[in-house]
Amino acid sequence: MKKVITILTLSTILFVSCGKETKEATNNEPAIAVQVSGILADNNGEYVTASGKIEAENSANVSTRMMGYVTKVHVKVGQKVGAGQLLVSVNNTDLQAKKAQVDTSILQATAAFNNAKKDYERFTALFNQQSASQKELDDMTSRYEMAKAGLEGARQMRNEVMAQFSYSNITAPFSGEVTNTFVKEGDMANPGMPLVSVEGVSRMQVTAMVSESDIAQINNGMSVKVLVKSINKEVAGKVSEVSGSAKNTGGQYLVKVTLNATDKAILSGMFVNVQFPIANKPKAETTVKSDKVMVPESALVKQGQLTGIYTIAGGKTAILRWIRTGKSFGNQVEVLSGLSANEQYIVSAEGKLYNGALVSIQ
Repeated sequence: MKKVITILTLSTILFVSCGKETKEATNNEPAIAVQVSGILADNNGEYVTASGKIEAENSANVSTRMMGYVTKVHVKVGQKVGAGQLLVSVNNTDLQAKKAQVDTSILQATAAFNNAKKDYERFTALFNQQSASQKELDDMTSRYEMAKAGLEGARQMRNEVMAQFSYSNITAPFSGEVTNTFVKEGDMANPGMPLVSVEGVSRMQVTAMVSESDIAQINNGMSVKVLVKSINKEVAGKVSEVSGSAKNTGGQYLVKVTLNATDKAILSGMFVNVQFPIANKPKAETTVKSDKVMVPESALVKQGQLTGIYTIAGGKTAILRWIRTGKSFGNQVEVLSGLSANEQYIVSAEGKLYNGALVSIQ
């Protein structure tokens, strides 16, 4: 029994000795050069951020009112078009036949009208000379009015047929760019079915959804900042519409922002963050303020579902702190908990960081 105790004691001594040697080796590792920064805090908290999407101010899905086969699609996706430019042609053989019939009717009505007009003028002269009775003049007047109405009716039928031709030759309602084509040659076009989608590229707008707690702070005409996430570019805009109801938008309020300038790199469908300044809040509302702690997204550490950031302990040790993040605006992310104001964190390092690593602040 004494031999077993002696062996266990020696094993414990060797294990402690090895642990001391590992710790000393760790402490002898060179310090990792790091860059640190203070917290970017918005002490005023006087803005509201919302997510949105860029879209064209003018957009339309062009369709037709008649049924027929598509004979030709004159445009392609991405093509620039002008107002009135031909987009799609639909078979109009039946309209051509109707037009021929109407033209024939107009010729017949014109001949009948001219004949009735001459008889009316002749009987009017005879009546003035007391060579025709009042009944004969009344009959000629009635015949003349009927011929006149028949000619006008034939002309209106021709206008109706010609109006149908505009639905067989689909044109662009405004200048813009073709964003989609829904048919190809040989397809059957039905009334109301979209054929081509066109968007105006001259002016862009942002459609954003704002929560009920923030919508009261947003006014029509206020200037805002819009950050396009995909290209990391900030542009200025102005609120053009503010919805007063969230009935059909899932409890959030629709706000439209018109961009002040256009950029070829900004395309319809891109996702953005909109920053609404609300610095002019009443004093009663500004008595309660919440600091928004913002950190660069590049400083965050992702491990599965967890998000952390390296802080400095004792000015020389990196400590991984788990945090909870909120909204993001551009490359800045709001920290909801886990990091307080005036704490330093590591922005970048010249080596691979780990929890407890020795660091040297540059």
